[in-house]
Amino acid sequence: MRIATFNINGIKARHQALCDWLDEAGPEVVLLQELKSQDEAVPRELFEERGYRVETHGQKSFNGVAILSRLPLEDVTRGLPGDESDDQARWIEGTVIGETAAVRVVSLYLPNGNPAPGPKYDYKLAWMERMKARAAELLTLEEPVVLGGDYNVIPQDEDAAKPEAWKDDALALPETRAAFRRLLHLGYTEAFRARVQGGGHYSFWDYQGNAWGRNNGIRIDHHLLSPEAADRLTGAGIEAALRGREKPSDHVPVWIDLDA
Repeated sequence: MRIATFNINGIKARHQALCDWLDEAGPEVVLLQELKSQDEAVPRELFEERGYRVETHGQKSFNGVAILSRLPLEDVTRGLPGDESDDQARWIEGTVIGETAAVRVVSLYLPNGNPAPGPKYDYKLAWMERMKARAAELLTLEEPVVLGGDYNVIPQDEDAAKPEAWKDDALALPETRAAFRRLLHLGYTEAFRARVQGGGHYSFWDYQGNAWGRNNGIRIDHHLLSPEAADRLTGAGIEAALRGREKPSDHVPVWIDLDA
């Protein structure tokens, strides 16, 4: 079962690029972020005709997450628990029924948090604390769980081409990295780093400053795996070449393969 996460940066603007990639790569499950679209405006028929079931949690102009699955998808829930006043569409869960296992998948779009310090950074840290509580609950299922998405977290300096440029940014502040480590300390495995070591691996290149041309990237799109999912991990990768195509997202797909 290949599970890819992809911040598409506008589903209406980039649906053709997404469809082209789906036709080429054919992942069984796709976790999308930044739809920037209400549910009824998502061009779901484009994905349904490719064999995907489409479940969205949309929001006008901002945020928005989705799960596309070519396998049976059950028990879909929307929204991160813990704050009923939070109306931002950043979290969707569902259970994908594979050939040998059912996998609980989450598509998440963690807040950016800039400028920091400030209210947006406070929201980011509070959201990460709520995420930790939900992630802990999911571990009690004792089944494969995949938390995939745009984390807006640069875990370590090696995950940025120019770490010094990010030292005061909400994506790399010590408090952000500590909150990310607390997720790992619950018992989750960061899938890409379980398979690939060293620097030079990025999933995001800004549109400004010829970041792609200079390979000035950062790695902020991640899959965290429960122990049961980590035991089934057989591969992981980043499809960086998509960033060089016409009208690209500023992110590229990051994928994992599970024996499921």
